Amino acid sequence: MAAKPTSQLTISGAIVYKDYGGKRKFLVVKQSEDSEWEIPKVTVRRGESSVRAALRMTGEIAGMSTTVLEEAGRSSGATVVNGKSMPVKYYYYLLVQRAGGEMFGFARFEWLEFGVALKKISLKKEKEMLKSAKVVLKDWEKARKIK
Repeated sequence: MAAKPTSQLTISGAIVYKDYGGKRKFLVVKQSEDSEWEIPKVTVRRGESSVRAALRMTGEIAGMSTTVLEEAGRSSGATVVNGKSMPVKYYYYLLVQRAGGEMFGFARFEWLEFGVALKKISLKKEKEMLKSAKVVLKDWEKARKIK
């Protein structure tokens, strides 16, 4: 029996933050020089979880060590692959940067305070995920009594 072709594309998004110089900053990237600013994302490989894909991307592509804190949100949409429409599931995770390295997987990247990052991201869906991540982080810290 032949393997059934994948009928859905799964994308993992990493909403990465770090506390630096007394300020909380979020990572936004450009995949190419002429693309929009966005939350870093990666296609989930067959047999890989969306959480593992987010960690792979931040490690291999973004060159940093991160820890996943919580899921920040999900969304769905569609894209065209080889001339055919395919459903897409997006899973966004809140990650904290533990150690930084050389960012080589993106055309450009910036660490921005929440309000600036929110203005810079162009897609409404990603703005909503960033807002959701901020709430998730506040709740996560409250549950652990972190200030």
